[in-house]
Amino acid sequence: MTPDWFLMSYSTLPRQVRVVLKDGSAPLSDLLGLIDTFVAEAKSSDTPETQLFQLEEDLHSIHHEVVDYSSLRQAETFLAILYHLKDILPSTSVISWFDLVLRPALREPKLATEAVKHAQDLIISALQKTNEAYAEKIEGFRKQLLELYLLDAFNDGSGDDVLEWAELNDEKRQQRTHWKHNLEDLLLRFGDTCPKVLFDEINEHFATPSSRLQLFNLLNLLTCGPSFPDSVKILVQHPLMNNMLLSLFLDNSSTACTLGVTLIVKLLPFFAVYAPDDLKARLPTLFAILARIMCWKERRAAKARIPADENIDVDFERELEKETNRPLRIAPEITWERLDMVFDTTISLPPSSRPYFTSLYYLYPSNTLRFLRAPVQYLNDSSLQSPYAESWEDALDQDEIRRRSENLAREHNCHPLLIWRDAIIELSEPEFWRHYSISRIVSETIMLDLRNLAVALQGRYASGIPGTSSLPQESIVHEDVKIQEPQEVHQGISPRFLRPIDLSSGRAVLSLQDMIDTSIALKSNLDLEVIQPSKQWPNLLFIPPSVSPSSSPGSPARTPALQTLNEEQNATHVAQAISGLQREVLLLRNDLNFELWLSRENAKRIGQLYQDRILFKAAEVERQGLYNKLRKYRTQVTDLEKELREHKQQASAAKDKYADWNTELQQKLKELREEKKNWFLDAANLRTSEKNARALFDAQGKLLADATKGVFELETQRKENQHKIDRLKDYERQIDQHIKIQRLWKDDFANLNEREGDIKLMQNQYKQMQLRLESMEESQLEMQDKARAYRRQIQTLEAQLKLKQRNQNHNTTLPQEIAAAAAENASLKAANASLKEQNMDLKDEIQILRAAVEVYKGRQGPPSSPRSSPIIPAPFSLNT
Repeated sequence: MTPDWFLMSYSTLPRQVRVVLKDGSAPLSDLLGLIDTFVAEAKSSDTPETQLFQLEEDLHSIHHEVVDYSSLRQAETFLAILYHLKDILPSTSVISWFDLVLRPALREPKLATEAVKHAQDLIISALQKTNEAYAEKIEGFRKQLLELYLLDAFNDGSGDDVLEWAELNDEKRQQRTHWKHNLEDLLLRFGDTCPKVLFDEINEHFATPSSRLQLFNLLNLLTCGPSFPDSVKILVQHPLMNNMLLSLFLDNSSTACTLGVTLIVKLLPFFAVYAPDDLKARLPTLFAILARIMCWKERRAAKARIPADENIDVDFERELEKETNRPLRIAPEITWERLDMVFDTTISLPPSSRPYFTSLYYLYPSNTLRFLRAPVQYLNDSSLQSPYAESWEDALDQDEIRRRSENLAREHNCHPLLIWRDAIIELSEPEFWRHYSISRIVSETIMLDLRNLAVALQGRYASGIPGTSSLPQESIVHEDVKIQEPQEVHQGISPRFLRPIDLSSGRAVLSLQDMIDTSIALKSNLDLEVIQPSKQWPNLLFIPPSVSPSSSPGSPARTPALQTLNEEQNATHVAQAISGLQREVLLLRNDLNFELWLSRENAKRIGQLYQDRILFKAAEVERQGLYNKLRKYRTQVTDLEKELREHKQQASAAKDKYADWNTELQQKLKELREEKKNWFLDAANLRTSEKNARALFDAQGKLLADATKGVFELETQRKENQHKIDRLKDYERQIDQHIKIQRLWKDDFANLNEREGDIKLMQNQYKQMQLRLESMEESQLEMQDKARAYRRQIQTLEAQLKLKQRNQNHNTTLPQEIAAAAAENASLKAANASLKEQNMDLKDEIQILRAAVEVYKGRQGPPSSPRSSPIIPAPFSLNT
């Protein structure tokens, strides 16, 4: 039955919703206030699901009849209504609104920011609700969101998406971009609150090779969140971590490997701070990944363009490529679908191992050098199984590892821990960075690289001295580029411009010095300013080399076959250029995200150092104040020493006066000590007597307990056998009585009929004996009542005795009271025994009287044969 409050609150709600959606001038705040009141009442009482279902049906009908899909105002209003109803709406209701309201709102770039936030909050609230009745639907909704991010949003690693992107107009591009960013925000917000659930979903989709690039990008974004440190302990033990490491081992895509290595480099400081034991356990695996990256070689693309004018044996090239880049087979026990080259129209450059090596070298320098000396031996000693069908010795090129490690070692500073620790001590003792923050680990790791260290030293020591920097002062870019250093800004030196590249002849003419300057400048973290940037790539890059750009319009006409060949070559060249640019954009975005993360961590470290500097200044001020106080205290000490000498003189004079008083005090003290000694002796005697009294009391208590136990056992035995004894005595009496009666029967039966007077007399006596019997029974009852009273009195006296025994004073005569209580207890027991004997005698008399009564009753009956037994009654005769 519908509650009354629901009918009252709900009566005007649908009508107000219709009015606000139809009329744009209607106040939305009043409607939202009404909805908040309705939600508060629904939350305070248990609202049945039928009422919520009715509310949902009404909202669906209103949305179908009133809402215009092209109206942004109605969309924002309806999102606000759903947002204020989210506390009572079930998760299935929010899921049902996803395709109608929420998904279009996340795709619309012109929608207000608050409305987009409402849509995101509704989706997050549906994902976070843990209602077991709708667990499958919520799980399906989570999978749907992740699949939309992987399949519907723009994929940077897909050539089809890039071509489709190029055909879209600006509005469609904004919608696709807005849709992807909103999906990323949803997944990242959900990952901050429920990281394990998100990791489970990512791990499930990680098995699909085409999704790994996007998942690596999503995890890179997730590591930049403020609440990611809470998720580190979950990630380090999650199966997703093992799959990411397997991807770095087994996938053949250098782009995916670059993104994965960047992610691992960002994760290493988190693992070092929050999960050092797990990091130490995975150290051999991380070293094996470093070796795999060092052994990575440049590969020719499968669809690389071959110039038509060159006679190249394709089969020979493939065989040469196969021999140069020998593929490693996956171990049979590992189920893995390998990701090959993502951009298969460009040459695959190997990923950079420099930042990964720098991080491992900072955390475990001795183990890193030990691994680089003998990689295969280190992995075999660590009992790390090879993920390949080949062994580590066949899978790794140790000469290539040695060559690249030598270059990396020359370009890095010497780690100070190499002097004090070897590889074994490094793994057994606590880490030196166990109390470091993440920002400090990141900053110190960067400073191990000599390039970054050179920039830091330049900024520290050479910022104000012209001409002292050993770094290059100029660089080169494809467009007009201006290189501006901090010195030039402060000293007013004019910036240096690099000449642009001349492409008029169809060839890019570059000098070797320009290329060297460009490479060094871009890697030296100098301030580069691009002026007059070009919005698109030069058209000359897309002209195949076989076609001369200087061909004039008046040149001879080409044959159809040659024109078709040139068009095919041009299409292949454009595909290669797009694929290369796409890969470059993806890697640049990855580098940008990594640099932004490094900048944030460096900013945190700068803030810590600034705080330390402030604390150092405060400590310096405090030290100066303490020094001033010290001088003041020294003056006070001198004055106090003078006063001390004066007090010593006064004390020596007062010492003589108090000598007699001290002697008297010593005599009194001696007397008090003697008195105290006597007190101790008396106390010892009292304790001894108390101990003896307690021992005697315990012994008497034990004896009394044993006696009580014996009496209880005898009483129990007597009660058990009393009925047998009573029956035996009764039987003996009855036998004697029967014998006597039989004798009397023989003697007196003949004269029975003649003694009617005697019978009457006996009847009178019988009545008297009956009266006496009744009086005896009454007396017996009185005696039984007295016996019960005596027993209660005995129990009361025993309880009083125990109470007196507990509360008696040490000065009372305990043995006498115990003896008196025992005597009184014995007298009471004797009285009880005499009463019991009297009771037994009375019972015997009553039995005798009852037997006599039975005998007299039998004599009053008709006489039987004189030969009949007195015990067995004679048979009944009809004649009598």
